[in-house]
Amino acid sequence: MNKKFDIAISGASFTGAALALALSKSLEASLSIAVIDKAPATAPSDTVPVSPRAFAISAGSRHLLEYLELWPQIEPDAQPVSEIEITDSPLDAGVRPVLLTYDNSIDDGSPASHIVPDAVLSNALNSALKTAPGVELIANTSVNGFSSGDSRAKLSCSDSTLLTADLVVAAEGGRSAIRDAAGIKTVGWDYSQSGICTQIRHSIPHHGRAVQHFLPAGPFAILPLPNNRACVTWTEEKEEARRIMALDGRDFLNEVERRFSGWLGDIEVLIRPASWPLSLHLARSFVAPHVALIGDTARGVHPIAGQGLNLGLRDVAALTEVIVENARIGLPASDYDGLKRYERWRRFDSAASTAAFDGLNRLFSNNNPLLRSLREAGLGLVDRLPLAKSTLVREAAGLTGDVPRLLRGEAL
Repeated sequence: MNKKFDIAISGASFTGAALALALSKSLEASLSIAVIDKAPATAPSDTVPVSPRAFAISAGSRHLLEYLELWPQIEPDAQPVSEIEITDSPLDAGVRPVLLTYDNSIDDGSPASHIVPDAVLSNALNSALKTAPGVELIANTSVNGFSSGDSRAKLSCSDSTLLTADLVVAAEGGRSAIRDAAGIKTVGWDYSQSGICTQIRHSIPHHGRAVQHFLPAGPFAILPLPNNRACVTWTEEKEEARRIMALDGRDFLNEVERRFSGWLGDIEVLIRPASWPLSLHLARSFVAPHVALIGDTARGVHPIAGQGLNLGLRDVAALTEVIVENARIGLPASDYDGLKRYERWRRFDSAASTAAFDGLNRLFSNNNPLLRSLREAGLGLVDRLPLAKSTLVREAAGLTGDVPRLLRGEAL
């Protein structure tokens, strides 16, 4: 098959789907959009693994989801975070003193973040994608060839589908065929760490409080969910992560309880844990002729601050704004000045965030007594500075700097 579109998006996960929906609504289906998804159009429910992951959706990202009219569907399963608590101690410490705690609300009193399960967000985006005006979902295939000429880009897919598009957006994750074919290099490295994630039920209510235990191997985060549940995600050295993942149910629960220190009473594991290697990468450019990168294709950050998805949704909001403004004055989506504006808008924030999260991981993921003393002093100082706390909250809410209009709650 040979198909022609104005915009082709490779990747139908969170950022790819959100971009297609934002463009469809903002442009009132005036541009044709293809979304290429490697997953089948419909999959038997018993073949879809239940994901233990959950995401900290910032206030800015929530504004985008409200614009897409998805938040009413998501909100019943989303847990507002009322407070954040930070500790820093050895794994077997008898007491974990709280070094920093702060209210997690923004100026209007609304939460700076909500915790949303992976499946809830995925289902909302995917359901909307199937009926979005002007959007064609090309399922069960992936891009295996890309080239660009003076006027259009060409894509070849694994099912022999051929597409041409004015603009191709790569939302393919950390490994991107389009990014490589466009000649865009990345800088980055692997960590000697793996992430582990599961969901648990606990006997003591969390009251919306999120907890970040900084342990020598890496952060251990407890993210509250509705109905006395929580998403637990933590970082371990790779060998230790492999050992933990090989444990049976009771022994794995013992490892979780060891890190919980009884904070939420009795706990039980609800979803089989998942694990993945951790790495960092940043694309040297976010655009090329007829190409733009978003989400994890543009950058992959350490999960220490839980901001990876929010950074990707900032990409979505910024690229949508650039394309919509260009379309309204008769410029194509691939207008290179517009693409370079998108790159300037997003690359500095991406580079700063990548460096900051990498630095935090290096600072906190160790058991050096001197560094521990400095960390405790620094966190204690911040705990006594209300202005510093409010700045942290606004930054995590995605409401500082040059914020795209969709993240400010404004329509385009």
